Amino acid sequence: MTSGPRPLVAGNWKMHGLTASLAEIEAIGAGYAALGASVELVVCPPATLLAAAAAIAARFNLGIGGQDCDAQASGAHTGDLSAEMLADAGASYVIVGHSERRAEHGESDALVRAKASAALRAGLTPIVCVGETRAERDAGRAIEIVERQLAGSLPAPIAAERLVVAYEPIWAIGTGLTPTTNDVTSMHAAIRARLDALVGASAPTRILYGGSVKPSNARELLHAPHVDGALVGGASLTAKDFLAIAEAAL
Repeated sequence: MTSGPRPLVAGNWKMHGLTASLAEIEAIGAGYAALGASVELVVCPPATLLAAAAAIAARFNLGIGGQDCDAQASGAHTGDLSAEMLADAGASYVIVGHSERRAEHGESDALVRAKASAALRAGLTPIVCVGETRAERDAGRAIEIVERQLAGSLPAPIAAERLVVAYEPIWAIGTGLTPTTNDVTSMHAAIRARLDALVGASAPTRILYGGSVKPSNARELLHAPHVDGALVGGASLTAKDFLAIAEAAL
């Protein structure tokens, strides 16, 4: 954990959650109130729950985010949601460039950059995801791949105070596998160096770790150098586990 901006723990619910799941938002909010203001907590539910989740979250100062947005503000894009729509529903953050979007929908770095830029224009804070495959790590190319993704995916111009980067090694997402603390530290240091070169060493941009984060490993991961928080998947679906991870960030 760094001594910079307060840590951010964001939960990505992915394609999980029905109306009954709003009870978890309520429970997360209540637990968050007890943690105080030392950690920032954000939940990214499916779009169908955004407005209702935001109404609940507002009572607890809990952040709400979208899981993706279109690069366009409006138009004939059936099934897509603009960043403005997410903001209108109560979101303050949006995830862009998640590896599942890149792999399943063929999203390029250029498209991720356009989405991140659209998010900034709508007043949202983009969480820009980067990460390497197992084959790329085994070939010794992990840092090279992530630096290339950063160069192509970060919004232009960069608003350092409204930008979050999430490092998610693709091979660790949903697998129960995690890189070593040394590997996480090395990657986050490389990302920090790249951000320093782009926006200055004093920039408040936070770098999150994601990939099989759970209560049992959260403290070790979240207190590694250059780690400013976590992007949490499955463990964010239950208030108990998500709050345990948030508490580990303190």
